[in-house]
Amino acid sequence: MIVKSKGIVNGVIEDKYGKRGEVNEFGIPTYSLPIKVEYAPIRTRSYAVFLEDKDAIPVSGGFSWIHWSVANITTNEILENASKNNTDFVQGLNSWISIQGGKVPKEYACYYGGMAPPDKPHIYELTVYALDTLLDLENGFYPNEMFRKMEGHILKSVTIKGVYNN
Repeated sequence: MIVKSKGIVNGVIEDKYGKRGEVNEFGIPTYSLPIKVEYAPIRTRSYAVFLEDKDAIPVSGGFSWIHWSVANITTNEILENASKNNTDFVQGLNSWISIQGGKVPKEYACYYGGMAPPDKPHIYELTVYALDTLLDLENGFYPNEMFRKMEGHILKSVTIKGVYNN
């Protein structure tokens, strides 16, 4: 399985997908990355996506920052900015709902919440999971729920990385 994103060029995430792009009234970057999957396992029924920033651990109070969790993607391509007004897949809560993220209301934290490194360039990990099923999840799920429901259903996973400059 191959995972690509036109938003990551030579290992660098383009500005528009983070804090130098579109942001909402809470300052959360909202313009989501495009993703394309090629050569998925033959039994793939859906995809799940998890985007996180482990470099956030020292500045977030000790945890990895979750930027996007998505389940029940039934096509091999997510277009850029697909997180907004989406009805094709379900999206989970991101870390902007946390105390460190400003405790934004749930309806603003269950979509793509892009990159905003406060201290230095951070490396972001985008993992795509090919699954043999659809997951029983609704918008606003917690990412741990997604990982529990994926157990025993992951056919393949691929992680790509990109740096976003502060």
